[in-house]
Amino acid sequence: MPNARRGEIAAVLDGRVRVLVLTLGALAELESAFGADDLMALATRFETGRLSARDAARIIAAGLNGAGESVTLAEVERMRADGGAAGFARIVAELLAITFAADATGLVPASPPPPQRA
Repeated sequence: MPNARRGEIAAVLDGRVRVLVLTLGALAELESAFGADDLMALATRFETGRLSARDAARIIAAGLNGAGESVTLAEVERMRADGGAAGFARIVAELLAITFAADATGLVPASPPPPQRA
C-alpha cells in the first residue's frame, strides 16, 4: 500500500497495482535524462506540463525503480495503463504532484519545524 507522506502513489499498469515513488536516486536519474542542472531546473521543466510519451515513460520507469522494481525504459514503453494515454498522463501528473508538492508559501517543507520552547 502506498504511503503518500513518503511520496508514493499506486497505479495500475499491465493490470497490476504497482507503487511508484521518485526517490532522490530516481530524481537524479531524471536530471540526467532531461539534461537538468539541478532539482529546481527539473521541477521547472515539469511545470510546463508539456511532456512527450518518452518523457512520461522515463518518469514512470524512474518511479517504479524508485519503489524497488527493476524495469527498463523499453519495458515501461510496452506497458498498458487503464485509460490508455490519458491514464499514463494521470499517473505522471499524480507522481509529479506528490513529489513536488508545495505548501501555501510555495516552498516544499524538508521536515517539520522543531517544537518551540516556552
